[in-house]
Amino acid sequence: MPMGPQVEYADEKPDGPVELRIYRGADGSFDLYDDAGDGYGYEHGERSVVPIGWNETTRTLTIGERKGRYPGMTDERIFNIVWVGAKHGVSGEVTDADKTVRYSGAAVTMTAP
Repeated sequence: MPMGPQVEYADEKPDGPVELRIYRGADGSFDLYDDAGDGYGYEHGERSVVPIGWNETTRTLTIGERKGRYPGMTDERIFNIVWVGAKHGVSGEVTDADKTVRYSGAAVTMTAP
């Protein structure tokens, strides 16, 4: 589940990391979508999509290769990974990261502890 950073209006550029909370127990995946937020450029392909997947059997998290670009897009994003446990990552508040990943668009794979 991705969380933050919070923005107050559509074309505000978030400067904080994205917290990814990983709930173990089953496979899961989603696409993290992003665009400029200030027009209709997305209708013409101005967007980025990052596939993210959790494999329960191998206990691996994959942040896949980014597809697409848009004007003003940041080249690097920080992901704070939180392996959710009984008293860790269960509230709505930002949680201390178990691992921090600097992501620049190439696929990254990591194994849970």
